[in-house]
Amino acid sequence: MLIPACSTLSGGQKASKKTAKDPNKPKRPASAFFVFMEEFRQEYKEKHPKNKSVAVVGKAGGDKWKSMSEDEKAPYVAKAKKRKNEYNKNMEAYNKRMGNGGNADEESDKSKSEVNDEEEEEDE
Repeated sequence: MLIPACSTLSGGQKASKKTAKDPNKPKRPASAFFVFMEEFRQEYKEKHPKNKSVAVVGKAGGDKWKSMSEDEKAPYVAKAKKRKNEYNKNMEAYNKRMGNGGNADEESDKSKSEVNDEEEEEDE
C-alpha cells in the first residue's frame, strides 16, 4: 500500500518526511539582487540609524533595484556570476567527495578550487 506524501495525522497536522540536510554541502550563491542588498543595507543603516524595520529596508532596496538601469546593475550581476562559478566548482568537489564515500582525509574545498584555478591557467 502506498502512503500519500501529504498524509495527515490525527488532529489535522501534516506528516513531514524531510531528509536531513548535509552541513558540508556548499550553500547556494546569492542572486544579483541579494548581492546589491548586502551593500544597500549598510548604506541605508548609515543614513537611517533609528530605523529598526526590516520590511522598510527591503521595500526601499526593492524600489531602488527596480529603478536602476542595466548598466548600474552590471557590477552586482558580475559579482553574482563569480559567486555562482565558485559554487559550481565547490559542488563538483562536493559531489566527487560524496561519490567516493565522503572521506574526511581529502583536501578542503578551498584548496581544491585553488588547484583547479591553477590548472585552468596552465591550460590557457
